Amino acid sequence: MCNLYNITTSQEAIRQWTRALRDTLGNLEPSIDIYPNQPGPVVRNAPDGTRELANLLWGMPTPIERVKGKADYGTTNIRNPQYGHWQQYLGVENRCVVPLTSFAEPSPTPGDKDPDTGIQRNYWFALNEERPLFFFAGLWTRWQGVRKVKDGPGDFELYGFLTTRPNALIAPIHEKAMPVILTTQEETETWLTAPWSEARHLQRTAPDDALVIVDKPATQIKFPQAPQASVQGSLF
Repeated sequence: MCNLYNITTSQEAIRQWTRALRDTLGNLEPSIDIYPNQPGPVVRNAPDGTRELANLLWGMPTPIERVKGKADYGTTNIRNPQYGHWQQYLGVENRCVVPLTSFAEPSPTPGDKDPDTGIQRNYWFALNEERPLFFFAGLWTRWQGVRKVKDGPGDFELYGFLTTRPNALIAPIHEKAMPVILTTQEETETWLTAPWSEARHLQRTAPDDALVIVDKPATQIKFPQAPQASVQGSLF
């Protein structure tokens, strides 16, 4: 499952692609790694109907029967949107697109350590060596609850993104799933505006030549902040 991705682009590029009319993001760093239970930019249909670029927390509410302990660290990847818990989020009011330029999947080889970070090696994927902008097909929601026990309950705006069967490039590295990627303005527009009966067809495996393996981003040279170990993935 994808629990790390990188954005190396500008806010203007994201706004132009998605036709976002409002930007509440603040300043987007030139290159940033996004980990679970951390803020990440998304373009969403805001509650007032405006298309908005905003910073939300990565990890949708986990089905209550799968929450372990007193905190819900969130579900990052959503494999089965027909699962009862996810039905409430499938309307256009809860859809978003997640900008990125590359994403990571950990090496399936046990003990395959990255010499720069000291943790399991990641394979990085992008549309090509130039790492142009593209998007994940995502969902978002407002939520009240506990993300971290030490912080207690709070109000949050959360997001996650859909996964699907892996293509031939990703399957040897992650045999179960790959993120649902959107690579054209038409696809992002469909995801943000079409009824679910139409938008659901975007949850499909990317063509085998849609992605290439690239070097890790420069942000990965130093030891990264470790993601929460208990974050849920595409389990349902």
